[in-house]
Amino acid sequence: MNYYLKFPDKATLLQKAEDIQDWKSVKVNSHLHTPYSFSAFDSVPQALDMALKQGVRVVGINDFYTTNGYPEWASECNKRGLFPLFNIEFISLNKEDQANGIRVNDPNNPGRTYLSGKGLSYPFKLDNPWLQQLLDVRNESNRHVESMCQKLNGILESIKSPFNLSFSEIEKEMTNGNVRERHLAKALRLKVEERFSSLEEKLAFYHELFGGKDLKSSLDDFAAVENEIRGNLLKAGGGAFVPEDPKAFLEMETVRQIILQAGGIPTYPFLADDANGNFTDFENDLEKVAEILKSRGIASVEFITTRNSVYVLEKYAGYLYDNGFAVTFGSEHNSPAMEPIELFARNITPLTDRLKEINLRGAALIATHQFFVSKGEQGYVNKDGMADVSKREEFEKIGRAIISLA
Repeated sequence: MNYYLKFPDKATLLQKAEDIQDWKSVKVNSHLHTPYSFSAFDSVPQALDMALKQGVRVVGINDFYTTNGYPEWASECNKRGLFPLFNIEFISLNKEDQANGIRVNDPNNPGRTYLSGKGLSYPFKLDNPWLQQLLDVRNESNRHVESMCQKLNGILESIKSPFNLSFSEIEKEMTNGNVRERHLAKALRLKVEERFSSLEEKLAFYHELFGGKDLKSSLDDFAAVENEIRGNLLKAGGGAFVPEDPKAFLEMETVRQIILQAGGIPTYPFLADDANGNFTDFENDLEKVAEILKSRGIASVEFITTRNSVYVLEKYAGYLYDNGFAVTFGSEHNSPAMEPIELFARNITPLTDRLKEINLRGAALIATHQFFVSKGEQGYVNKDGMADVSKREEFEKIGRAIISLA
């Protein structure tokens, strides 16, 4: 299926765009994880029904290491009149930053750098050797989680647990082939619920499982319980923790090339300010980070808005947009906690009109990029990842018209 066949040609879209003045009322969420990696949602239809109910009309699938959800995303968006963005996410490694102890957008691991690809080709197409590199890193990620599952079973055996975990069952029943650490935590919580009937039995089991530490969360708060399982067992210092093999991380430039070869726009996800107003080493100097990103061939950035104060979002997103970057916002939903799909800043603070416009303009640009790439034409970035910023407004206008026709 070519999703874009229903749209008119460039000239018609530009003509339609001239009549559109609204850059604030269309709600966008460009970064949503689905069950094709790990997600708060049980299914793609559930996610998109929530988006529809909350008035979000542009939605971007953004799973780790996989594009397998694209066909379902496109089909289900089409049924609901939503416009789909086709994205992907990687964890990469910048060895220079690692050697210099620079924390980039992983606050705990110097050099480790999350990168998204926005607006990949759909139908998805990626040739070797790039496709094999993508498959290899996905398989390595699964192998890492399988090793953690084995260690977790060792702990369960040591406390004479009435159950253990089957990695193959988790992969088959809880995933679409991409297994994450969070799947282990969820599987373990579900087993406890299944095997123990009383509150006392469940709490006693967690107490023993955690080496004498009590469960702090309410058993009804599934997300919090799973986070405690991860914190006590699967993270560094936990009995089932397995250090990640360097093979699990492609170099940052390799990831950038995979995204480009797949037709996408390499995109840097900002952490920006945490709850205490702190920034990572890399992101603290806004002017400097903008120049570094440009030098690394990255013309697009994104923010997970609930992490940040509205003041910092306006400062960072506004500066980056004014300096030629495409800027988009999302919510992730890659944890068990079910948050709104409509975007807010920290503490459920509404986004300002300026932020809404920046977000819609960024999504519209990606929509145009996808449209052109699907027709075999030049997108917003060239084969080297360089953007022609002089065409940004034209791309935004065309995309605004595309979105209105979804």
